[in-house]
Amino acid sequence: MEFINSPAAKVAKLPFSQAVRVGDILYLSGALGNVPGKPELVPGGVEAETRQTMENIGTVLRENGLGFPDIFKCTVMLADMSKWSDFNRIYLEYFDPDRLPARSAFGANGLALGAQLELECMAYMPGR
Repeated sequence: MEFINSPAAKVAKLPFSQAVRVGDILYLSGALGNVPGKPELVPGGVEAETRQTMENIGTVLRENGLGFPDIFKCTVMLADMSKWSDFNRIYLEYFDPDRLPARSAFGANGLALGAQLELECMAYMPGR
């Protein structure tokens, strides 16, 4: 196993790793729509949080030589399931429509930082 944290994540001293690689799979920790490096959410509602969440995931992927096409599974947690279509509208911008990851979603009561969503992903990362 390889526990992965960027230098910025190490400085933040979060109680988890950004990602963990096990074999050819990179397990990303749940991501929020927080301002990079700060424990505060971007303003602008669920769509803004979704976009920032995806950008935060993209940063971790790029730091590991990957991109959104390498994601094969996501788990979505929404504080308000009525925001499902607002979330999907932004989420779908990041994936090829013919290569969408397998996905699960559920409503959650009380996400970190009062976030409206959290997204956890798994990506294929073949041996280096």
